[in-house]
Amino acid sequence: MSNFKYSDSNKRYHTLDYYYKHKYGCKIAKISLNLGLTCPNKDGKVGFGGCIYCSKLGSGDFAGDPILPLKEQFDSVKKMMLNKWPECKFIAYFQANTNTYGDLDYLSKAWEEVLTYDNVIGINISTRPDSITDECYDYLEKLNKKTDLIVELGLQTINPKTAKLINRCCDLNCFENAVNELNKRNIKVLVHIINGLPYETKEDMLETVKYLNRMPLWGIKIHMLHILKDTALEKLYKKEKFHVLTREEYVDIVCDQLELLNENIVINRITGDPKIDDLVEPFWLTKKFCVLNEIDKEMVRRDSYQGKKKEK
Repeated sequence: MSNFKYSDSNKRYHTLDYYYKHKYGCKIAKISLNLGLTCPNKDGKVGFGGCIYCSKLGSGDFAGDPILPLKEQFDSVKKMMLNKWPECKFIAYFQANTNTYGDLDYLSKAWEEVLTYDNVIGINISTRPDSITDECYDYLEKLNKKTDLIVELGLQTINPKTAKLINRCCDLNCFENAVNELNKRNIKVLVHIINGLPYETKEDMLETVKYLNRMPLWGIKIHMLHILKDTALEKLYKKEKFHVLTREEYVDIVCDQLELLNENIVINRITGDPKIDDLVEPFWLTKKFCVLNEIDKEMVRRDSYQGKKKEK
């Protein structure tokens, strides 16, 4: 067992499992849902084609089938979860595409509906910083008083060249404004970053984490770039053969990032989870538990922990 403040296992970083276990005293399972929405970066409002790594399902490859009613999507996964963890409770995760981009009446009905399901203790809403209206912020403030609400924002990198290359179509000012608006309303903010974006250096990836450490964040998801079939990223990779991080490089970078991150930031994800049939590179990502074990071993080897090297 590590002696890291936010751990009661061998983990030397602040895991989501630890956070929920200590908050609710039981296993919390997340159920991904799909409202069949789109994205302003696809429909022309801010851009076309979406971010270059985004799958045709809008990063909702493990979310439900949007043709099915919400309750049906939810119950099919809930049944599997209860077989694994009979006492668990649930978070409804609105994952695919941009989940504040649409008619607020339609969205709010879906969010309110899941709160009527048995043992739902929270809602996660995945969205873009440029896609939350003032009206939506005010509604989310009310929703936050009814449930354990987390809003997930995609940032990926602070490097402006990379942001342009990946077609993010959203600048840092927009991101900072969204974080501040959510914080003003006491809504927890979870940020996504991607390691291994084309042509980024290790220093670029560490700078992104240093920047985020100065922001009022509740949590972070650290992803490894995965190249999927039928994406703009696959075309770029076939044309330019940019470097894809090895597992060893990824583990080294993640451990450096953990050392920089404030210890109270909850690590919601620390590796990618690609759909194997669609994966082009890197195939080492398919062995998720091996990646997690290597991160744990490296933190032990360094005798390190989350926040050990954070900037004062």
